[in-house]
Amino acid sequence: MSNSRKSEITKVSIIGIVVNILLSVFKAVVGLLANSVAVMMDAVNNLSDALSSVITIVGVKLAGRKPDSRHPFGYGRVEYFSDMVIALIVFSAGAMALVESVKNIFNPAKTDYSWISVLIIVVAVIAKFFLGRFVIHKGKQLSSDALVGSGTDALFDSILSGSTLLAAGISLIWNISIDGYVGALISVFIIKTGLELLVNPVGRMMGRRADGDLAKEIKAAVKSVPGVLGAYDLVLHDYGPSRAMGTVHVEVADSMSAKEINRITKRIQKAVYENFNTILTVGIYASNDSDPDSLAIKEFAASAAMEEKGVMQVHGFYADESDLYMDLVVSFKVDAHTVVENVREKLQSRYPSMEFHLNVDSDYSGDISDIL
Repeated sequence: MSNSRKSEITKVSIIGIVVNILLSVFKAVVGLLANSVAVMMDAVNNLSDALSSVITIVGVKLAGRKPDSRHPFGYGRVEYFSDMVIALIVFSAGAMALVESVKNIFNPAKTDYSWISVLIIVVAVIAKFFLGRFVIHKGKQLSSDALVGSGTDALFDSILSGSTLLAAGISLIWNISIDGYVGALISVFIIKTGLELLVNPVGRMMGRRADGDLAKEIKAAVKSVPGVLGAYDLVLHDYGPSRAMGTVHVEVADSMSAKEINRITKRIQKAVYENFNTILTVGIYASNDSDPDSLAIKEFAASAAMEEKGVMQVHGFYADESDLYMDLVVSFKVDAHTVVENVREKLQSRYPSMEFHLNVDSDYSGDISDIL
């Protein structure tokens, strides 16, 4: 992680901490004076937001540690752990707030709002809205899910604080208390936000498929290297925001020398690292399209494979007098073994003297169209 990125995330998080602590104090005072559980729950929510920002700073600092013998790929994934902790804190705050709000519904306490307390809530709504917009913008700019999550939560908070404003207005004008119901509504939204914040880091820790647009961009960069006929089997492993390692297979002419292939792989690795901060290991497919007999076999094999439901792509083809090699990208929605055997039967009936080596691939990078 670059020092500038870490510094920027820390600065944004500190701004969030200061604003949320101030809002929490003001709302707590208003909640106590007005005897409002809704405003008090809103204050607790702001306090949990401040704690989330503290965890973001700690997570970014730990994630920035250099690779060592115990963790040779670095500590970037610590950010995902901190995102999970933040999500659990938000969820817990919402659950506790819901319990208190439900109690207030069945045993309502008389509220005593003043126009000054209403003004404070208005200021809080405006402050939270602009804080949320700012943090989301910086989060996207810095590729920080924690900041994007905090900013999104802040925008929700501005809406929910608006609901406390509504409760205060109704109490002042009609002397009707809907405080417990508003508090429960706020609590439900907080719980929902916590669950939504949990989805992304859990998915990344489990090995979620790479973004399809990113995969297309990387493959385009690979194919732009002179001598590369095709790029396939891209696999990316996420080791933290904007930090990845992976593998890719490239197709080159079988007439190339080892020296020429070495030059191509080095150029690919350089281009991908400079543009995407991703380290790629490059595998080679040899293409013998210049041979008319092999080309005829390839065209039949590709046609036979693509007729099968679930086959998304065919590549890695090579044929000689006795063997045929071919990779099939098969959809996750069908049984790959059945598909392969169907293709093998078609090829065997056409070329009974050949041996077929059919390898099943999956769309790990999410950039191949699945028509199923």
